[in-house]
Amino acid sequence: MANMFENILTLILDKDIIVLNIVSYIYFGTAVLVFLLLYSGITAPYGRYARGGWGLFVNGKIAWFVQEIPSFLVPVAFIVLGAPKLTQMPNVLLFTMFTIHYFQRACIFPFLIKGGKPTPFMPFSMALVFCLVNGYLQSAYILHHAEYGAEWWTRPHLWIGVCLFFTGMLVNIHADHVLRNLRRPGETGYKIPRGGMFELVSGANFFGEMLEWFGFAVACWSLPAAAFSCFTCCNIGPRAWQHHNWYLQKFEDYPKSRKAVIPFIL
Repeated sequence: MANMFENILTLILDKDIIVLNIVSYIYFGTAVLVFLLLYSGITAPYGRYARGGWGLFVNGKIAWFVQEIPSFLVPVAFIVLGAPKLTQMPNVLLFTMFTIHYFQRACIFPFLIKGGKPTPFMPFSMALVFCLVNGYLQSAYILHHAEYGAEWWTRPHLWIGVCLFFTGMLVNIHADHVLRNLRRPGETGYKIPRGGMFELVSGANFFGEMLEWFGFAVACWSLPAAAFSCFTCCNIGPRAWQHHNWYLQKFEDYPKSRKAVIPFIL
């Protein structure tokens, strides 16, 4: 029975490259729309911008865990059901990068949150669907379609992308640590984040994640990874810009030399 399911899955996935390409192009189109909406001043209603009218509120920690976990469990399911490309070293490396990120985001990050605001159901459910689809998109391509050849280690883009990815991950994790520890026990309200990449940009956590997925796209050198990176930048890039403007309005002593999300540039 297990072999039958494995054979059926392999047959489907061998033919699904067209579907993966279509979903990737949908990502690009959606990314442009999201960027325009957010850049126009509309704020995604979660975190400091959470507000009514977007459904019932979900506990912040639970929302983070549930919405992110599909991008970890879907890849794991691919391994259980069969992953022919997992015998190739570059595919193993890329697959590991993707799953490490989402293990950290789903199984570690939410449970380190101190306090945290509840999330409206609508943005929570949209994030859940995205992580489910993206988990399939990236895993299906890496484990069933990506081919890097026998001399994969000679590909400069692979190593450049890996370095960018892990650099971005370290920036992201450190920025989250800084944000979690801004307030002392019993304190409330917002403070100016300092240290690390926050000395250069207001959205250090966003910069880190954007760098991660840009590096992932460079390493993969694939349409699905490029589409994911593009969507990520168009989604959280404007949010970093919104945070930057919010800080400037709220704090008179906010460092004027800081950029919003890209050091020294933007």
